[in-house]
Amino acid sequence: MLDFFSIFSKGGIVLWCYTFQGVKASFTEPINALIKTVLLQVGYQKVLTLLYVDKLITDVHRDFRDRYRQKLLDGSLSWITLNFSYDNQFSILRSNAEVKESKKVTTMRTFDKSEKSKKTIKSMTIDKNKDAKDAEIKKKTNSPKPEKVVKANVEAPAVQPSVPQPNNTLDPDVIARNREALAKRAAASKAKGKKAAPKKTGKSARVWQNGGNAKDAESLDRSGNTNKDALTNGHSHDDNVTAEQKNWVNTSSKIQDLDEEEYEDEDVEEDVEEQANTKKSSGGIFSMFRGLVGSKALTKEALQPVLNSMRDHLIGKNVAADIAEKMCDSVANKLEGKMVGTFSTIASTVKQSLNDSLVLILTPKRRVDILRDVLEAQRAGKPYVITFCGVNGVGKSTNLAKICFWLMENGFRVMIAACDTFRAGAVEQLRTHKTRLHTLHPPSMHGGRDGVNLFEKGYGKDAAGIAMQAINAAREQRYDVVLVDTAGRMQDNEPLMRSLAKLITVNSPDLVLFVGEALVGNEAVDQLVKFNQALADYSNAENPRSIDGIVLTKFDTIDDKVGAAISMTYTTGQPIVFVGTGQSYPDLRRLNAKAVVHALLK
Repeated sequence: MLDFFSIFSKGGIVLWCYTFQGVKASFTEPINALIKTVLLQVGYQKVLTLLYVDKLITDVHRDFRDRYRQKLLDGSLSWITLNFSYDNQFSILRSNAEVKESKKVTTMRTFDKSEKSKKTIKSMTIDKNKDAKDAEIKKKTNSPKPEKVVKANVEAPAVQPSVPQPNNTLDPDVIARNREALAKRAAASKAKGKKAAPKKTGKSARVWQNGGNAKDAESLDRSGNTNKDALTNGHSHDDNVTAEQKNWVNTSSKIQDLDEEEYEDEDVEEDVEEQANTKKSSGGIFSMFRGLVGSKALTKEALQPVLNSMRDHLIGKNVAADIAEKMCDSVANKLEGKMVGTFSTIASTVKQSLNDSLVLILTPKRRVDILRDVLEAQRAGKPYVITFCGVNGVGKSTNLAKICFWLMENGFRVMIAACDTFRAGAVEQLRTHKTRLHTLHPPSMHGGRDGVNLFEKGYGKDAAGIAMQAINAAREQRYDVVLVDTAGRMQDNEPLMRSLAKLITVNSPDLVLFVGEALVGNEAVDQLVKFNQALADYSNAENPRSIDGIVLTKFDTIDDKVGAAISMTYTTGQPIVFVGTGQSYPDLRRLNAKAVVHALLK
């Protein structure tokens, strides 16, 4: 039923209103609710369900307009204070509308008006022979004309024109001849198709591109070539490098820091505050602290749920669980007991706390300065020895070549010791790198002497003995640095770990670098712990060596999951000396805490 009815002008001035029984006499609240919830949102059609409302509104509008037309058109606006007495007339119009609506009776449609009544009895009967008749008619229409068939068949005798039957059917003799001619044509076309079909052949052998065969073995054999300068992997020196690679020379002597997004602190706080004011939740770490904004001092109980979410966020970034716990404790110590009034204050506090914790974790126990140490070794008259170790497939040889190129860019002569005598192709890979580096840095750039040389003894030999011979050869030929490449091995392979411990114990390298990839996440922590443990257990020295630094490879493939860098540094206490960000020689970077902070807060 209707509760309230009102008439108002286009400007919103109420001219007349009618309240039904049980409704408040004041019309201000109903009018405001009408304008807000009905006119501005959904419209009256979606709210009222009475069937006669549309007609009632139309009748009242027309009657009220005609009754008070002169008063409403008065320019003096005296009608604003005029009391329109329209209650009786409204009751009459409403009663008429209700009566008229109640008299409406929906009658059902008669059979004569339905579609079924238009169908005849013949159309409703089922003819079982209808399909056979349709097929016969279709066959007759598709069959060739008898005159043309008789002319095409030379051997067939002349056919007399058939007398049409009363039911317009062909003569049975003509039909038989047509069928015979059709069968002959079908047989002729089938025989022709058999002759054109290709013969089936067996499966042909696959020919690999650049695969080679026994005939090419003699031309590809270069084992008898004793000219060391001719070992160019089948290419000339000029073909080994491109124009882009030549541009690397004399531009890569300094290793840049990891690229970081440069945000001003004010811009970050403004962006975070705008995100906090919206109802959408952001994926950043700051969204966890929105519920802490208020006038009360923060307590440990209020911070605990937020810190648990923050710890899960850091673990999702490949940060080890104990390190994530330590970082959360640092943030809790900074926020506990503080009066936080705005969201930007929390954001800046959390960022500063995380930055301090990461700087403390990533700060190494000792500083590794390779260039300074190489100069000291030069003054002592001995080469500086660096040994690379790690598991299989992490990029030891590739990053060894990058570091070799960086050392050559700084004016040092480098000898590469091929001590990976286990993996097939390891020596050839280093030989290819040596040839390319020799082309980029010819002897003219190193006082007429080779800037890089490869010391190799083939496969299946003792790696520790090859490393010792390479170091002695480098001392005699006055090379500045010796880079020892070792075979990749899993941390649980005891024989290979014993071999690595022997190589390090016998030759006492100046720097032992563990090469690990950033893709494995917390698996790198297990690798580091077991490598260190194996070097200590399988060494016969009183003070066994351990890993001195870390080379983190494939860092360009992990996006913002940088937790492996933090976990590896925290586990060993040793610095990340180099970060590999690609496959080219200049793709070496240094790790900085700010880049890691930006990735963690992303």
